[in-house]
Amino acid sequence: MADLTEESGAAPSAVLREAQSKLALGEFSAALQLLDEVLASTPADVDALYLTAVTHRYAGDSDKALEVLARLKRLAPTHSRAHQEEGHVNRDRGAWQEALVAYSRAIRLNPALEASLRELVQILTNHGRTQAAQYYATQLQYLQKLPSPVRVAMDLVAQNKLLKAETVCRQYLREQPDDVEGMRQLADIGVKLGVLEEAEFLLESAATFAPDNLAIQLDYVQVLRKRQKFAAALDQAQRLLGVHPQNLQVKSVCAIEYMQTGDYEQAMALLDEVLAEVPDDAATLVTYGHALKTSGKADQAVQKYRRAIERQPDHGESYYALANLKTYRFGDAELERMLSLDATGNLGLMDRVYLNFALAKAYEDRADYATAFKFYALGNGFKKAQSRYDADQMQQEMQATQAVCSADFFAARSGFGVSARDPIFVVGLPRAGSTLLEQVLASHSQVDGTLELPNVLSLAQRLRRRRGGGGYPHVLEQLSARECAELGQAYLDDTRIHRAGAPLFVDKMPNNFRHIGLIHLMLPNARIIDARREPMACCFSGFKQLFAEGQEFSYDLTDIGRYYRDYVELMAHWDDVLPGRVLRVRHEDVVADLETEVRRILDYCGLPFEEACLRYYETDRNVRTPSSEQVRQPIFTDSLEQWRQFEPWLEPLAAALEGLYE
Repeated sequence: MADLTEESGAAPSAVLREAQSKLALGEFSAALQLLDEVLASTPADVDALYLTAVTHRYAGDSDKALEVLARLKRLAPTHSRAHQEEGHVNRDRGAWQEALVAYSRAIRLNPALEASLRELVQILTNHGRTQAAQYYATQLQYLQKLPSPVRVAMDLVAQNKLLKAETVCRQYLREQPDDVEGMRQLADIGVKLGVLEEAEFLLESAATFAPDNLAIQLDYVQVLRKRQKFAAALDQAQRLLGVHPQNLQVKSVCAIEYMQTGDYEQAMALLDEVLAEVPDDAATLVTYGHALKTSGKADQAVQKYRRAIERQPDHGESYYALANLKTYRFGDAELERMLSLDATGNLGLMDRVYLNFALAKAYEDRADYATAFKFYALGNGFKKAQSRYDADQMQQEMQATQAVCSADFFAARSGFGVSARDPIFVVGLPRAGSTLLEQVLASHSQVDGTLELPNVLSLAQRLRRRRGGGGYPHVLEQLSARECAELGQAYLDDTRIHRAGAPLFVDKMPNNFRHIGLIHLMLPNARIIDARREPMACCFSGFKQLFAEGQEFSYDLTDIGRYYRDYVELMAHWDDVLPGRVLRVRHEDVVADLETEVRRILDYCGLPFEEACLRYYETDRNVRTPSSEQVRQPIFTDSLEQWRQFEPWLEPLAAALEGLYE
């Protein structure tokens, strides 16, 4: 029987509870009448849609049940029980292959759905597919052995109810502090909440208690990667590969760790081994494509992405990978295939998001800007629905930073930190031209290009959770000279793996502008460049870029406009309290007069002029950002005014930026 408390954002209304009671009594017509009343006033009520589908199934109307489920899945692609219900409907009508697909989608979204696992085992066994049945039987046995609180937490995580899941897990671990599955589940929640230090501790402990538990060991590798401990992650992955030399999952993880440390040849060698065993695996093909793209082999990357689509036509990331090359143009047949795929209700959330962004790029290339914007808005809307971003909270933190980090605050802390001048921080908003500035600097003989290093953000997050510190940024007031020096040295030590031996290196994490106060305290001689771009162009470019993580303000036009305004205000504050500390470089000036701006940047960094910086597009290096193909070309002006093609739909952004001229 359907339980509306299981996968709902709020408690069910009295009408829905009454409808559920009618359903339990077998009064299907009465239940449907009540549900129709709810949907007449709130047609997007997912609880009402779900219960309506269940009621139609119980009433024997499978066609109507599937019709309602299609609506529900379009509104809420991650509603795991909607996919499970679709499996039940198809099971009851004898469409066992469709049932298998639906149940498989359900457990990918929510591995705690025991009913879906049981049905998969039963159907596969009935049709003689014993190997596949055994695979799901093993998952079912694992799930059934888990303590009830851990299963509850898994279910809550699948519904994106992370704080409730955390409460359940912590309470359980207070009673059973050595339970490795509880530790693993709490670590997973920590990763999703960005509490990586605690997640690492939990998984390190669990890995010690259960050295033969491969799932925990692999989770440990991945949290080390997220914490930017790439050398440690690679060491752990290599150790696992030594123990499990034929395990394809271990090979894949090890390949990713090689990519993180810049060893793309070794990574691709391992991926070749994986593809020799599973040549149709779309995820591996896309990973291989990313390695080729980062290495500057775009044509070969296209081949891998296209092959992934051939092998798995509903793999949304493959389409987006092509679109994200920026230089790729979808053909008519590809566009039709994507539209057909988008019309189905059977895509997972991220597959749909990827596909929406790819469709938007395809229509933008065709100058159909209305349709392009529709798909950009859809993709961002799905992402925003899963986000916890709060524009008011972000604004309050930036204002608190200004209140804490006054001129007197810094004057009282003169001499804090370490004297090294190795880092050149390029900050600002994403899509403001920072990758171009990094490529220019990395073309200099004395500068290493790296990537968007999250180390400063990780340090800030660690300080944020310090007990008794008053939260971030107030905790900065409590840092001693010794602590600031330790933080600066830790940053230099942890980022060394990305360097190739040059005296200086670039860290182009844009969000570091929020932490210039922390940077100054721990690395007072580091250079800081503010990559600035015209507001409308910068913000809309961010809106139409699907970022991997960390840019949650970009999913909404008003949010991104407010973020830009808060950024400008905070940068003006840094100029006031740390005069001359930050060099502002406007993207439009770089495009208009490259040499003048390059000379100005190099002079600020204390570097002699080198002609190679003007021929940055000839520099052979790995570039991991969305602009990777663009910075391998000479300066072009085409993108400066692209936002104007979408101006009719950008009123919320224009309103958020009103009166702001930079």
